[in-house]
Amino acid sequence: MKLFVKTKEKKYPIYFGANNYLKIKKILNENNINSKKTMVVYDKNVPKKIISKFRTKLINNENIFIGIKFNEKIKNLNTVKKILDSLGKNNFNRNDCVISVGGGIAGDICSFASSVYKRGLKFVNIPTTLLSQVDSSIGGKTGVNNFLGKNMIGTFYQPNAVINDIIFLKSLPRREMICGYAEMLKHSLISNKKFFIFLKNNFKSILNLKPEIIKKAIFNSCKIKKGFVEKDEKEKNLRKTLNYGHTFAHAFESTLSYTNKLNHGEAVLLGILAASKFSNKENLLSNGELELIEKHISELKYNNFKTYFKKTNVNKILNFMKNDKKNNSNDINLILLKKIAKPVLNNTYSQFKVKKFISSLINKQLN
Repeated sequence: MKLFVKTKEKKYPIYFGANNYLKIKKILNENNINSKKTMVVYDKNVPKKIISKFRTKLINNENIFIGIKFNEKIKNLNTVKKILDSLGKNNFNRNDCVISVGGGIAGDICSFASSVYKRGLKFVNIPTTLLSQVDSSIGGKTGVNNFLGKNMIGTFYQPNAVINDIIFLKSLPRREMICGYAEMLKHSLISNKKFFIFLKNNFKSILNLKPEIIKKAIFNSCKIKKGFVEKDEKEKNLRKTLNYGHTFAHAFESTLSYTNKLNHGEAVLLGILAASKFSNKENLLSNGELELIEKHISELKYNNFKTYFKKTNVNKILNFMKNDKKNNSNDINLILLKKIAKPVLNNTYSQFKVKKFISSLINKQLN
């Protein structure tokens, strides 16, 4: 099963199913990726058995395998430089290919390196986490972090193919599964209330990898993301909707210096909760629909801001929100909800108002 993403720059497939990674040669041929050299950059957290099997499927190329233990702390230009240096030392040219085998961080770094080396190599993404399968692998956003915040340096660079495979999900801890679920939840809230109800009713089966349920959830989530990307590839307007909850989330992550205390998907859940509460406070989202969202996030056990933040964190969170890429002035731009599946774009609020709201979240005094 597959979907095609069609943008002005490129048309590419997203493959779905099990053991797709073992069909890599067939998929490369189907998409006219006939490179003499292939660099496979894989996350060392991916089971060794899978990487060993994958090696056997890329025999007749000149292949280079690089293993990196990816995490937010190495999502920077130093890691990109290591990949670029290796591409240069091995004389890669524009017809050659980089394959990322890992989660969202691996994909973001490898796609960025592919986009800037000789102004563009072929790039194939094999996402190995639920989060990367349903969100970050689709749409061509690349990026690394710097002192100003998350993904501040990057490009738009569409892959040549995305190969989703539920086999990878079997090795993930529950915490990683919840991270991916957060992005699926976001997709439902900005686009499809029926999908939200489906997720709410089936989230335990999704987290427990019940085959037919997880396949349906991944496919529908990718279909929603594909729709936004095709209409607004370079995030000029509509695609900003996909950042629902992320202005808060990125600031939460950055405030905690990308530590294991709060990873990206968990920050997104808190960000969705914050954006939903703010929507309600601004008389957009009804009390009833806010309650639906709050109740579901509480079922996932990510509804307490005080678990992660103190009063002393408020200014730091605000400063990172000020640096968000969507802002065009000193005010803070937020994506909000009028109701489930009815997002509202380009809402700007003063720093004072946002700071007061963040304080109320942490102090549990939101009225």
